[in-house]
Amino acid sequence: MALLGRLAGKCCRSLLSEPSKGLFCGVLQPVWIKSCVGAKRHLLSEDVVKLQGFQQSKLAVAHLLTGSEGNYIDLFKQKMQRNELILRDELKLLLHLCQTPEEMLIARDAIYRYNAENRNLLYGDFKFGPVFMRLCYEMGLEEMAAATITDNDMKGFFIDTTSFNIAADMLFIKGSYESAMEVLRTMRDQRVPFNKDTVTLVTAICYKLNTTESYKICTGLIEEEQTKGHFIPRHAYCFAVALALRRVDLLRLRSDGRPIKGKVDEIVTQLERGGQVTQQTLDEMLCHAPTGKRKPALLEEVSRKSRRTLRPLQFTLLSE
Repeated sequence: MALLGRLAGKCCRSLLSEPSKGLFCGVLQPVWIKSCVGAKRHLLSEDVVKLQGFQQSKLAVAHLLTGSEGNYIDLFKQKMQRNELILRDELKLLLHLCQTPEEMLIARDAIYRYNAENRNLLYGDFKFGPVFMRLCYEMGLEEMAAATITDNDMKGFFIDTTSFNIAADMLFIKGSYESAMEVLRTMRDQRVPFNKDTVTLVTAICYKLNTTESYKICTGLIEEEQTKGHFIPRHAYCFAVALALRRVDLLRLRSDGRPIKGKVDEIVTQLERGGQVTQQTLDEMLCHAPTGKRKPALLEEVSRKSRRTLRPLQFTLLSE
């Protein structure tokens, strides 16, 4: 396995020092790269997913391995079959070379082995979780992502917030809301801290589930974050309000033919006159990827304008 170790060391040193500095100039982009350009994301921005930078790093590694003796992934598979110890740099290189779902099966088995061999040594180590999740995101392997990150045997491997957020986001995109909620439950059970993106994901998933339980989860999370003094994104607040409005819709439906119907109709009429009712669906207004980092001053300006000019609600929602 001398070749395996040399290639891993060489490529990973270059990857860490110069992840995108001209290493892939003149290299044709593979199909798996081209197919992902402009991939639709509903909630997380590129600042969080960082898919483009990851794909550039993969191209850089592929360029460095051009003309090398043997196939690295085949060599790695043989190493695993011999039950040899998996080194950190070798696993890092493997994850940056995966291009197919078949190779992802090898990568999945490798991270299970690596976690079992290094369970007590992962604190402060290189975080493999986001790399594996970006691979799943890139190839549309949301079921593999969900099964791996919620597996109790992998506890301690996905130690960062980003891994859970990316997993939940890809499940949200595919409409697997129950699985996305299970990922976030696992995150909470393993005491991985929530951040502002997690809060947005939870409220969005609760909005999509639209059940009494999801409403309780959503309102409970908002209240908990407020109590702790944590920042809550406006997008998350909008999902929470939209979910409450959906339960207002349910009230209107169930009030038909009952004494309370007059009061419900009066409230709806007031909202319509105030420009708070639109033909746009809530999904159209809420389920979009944010544009990325914005200056706080700009956000404050938008907020003041909407309060001062009393523009329709969708103006505020679409300004996110």
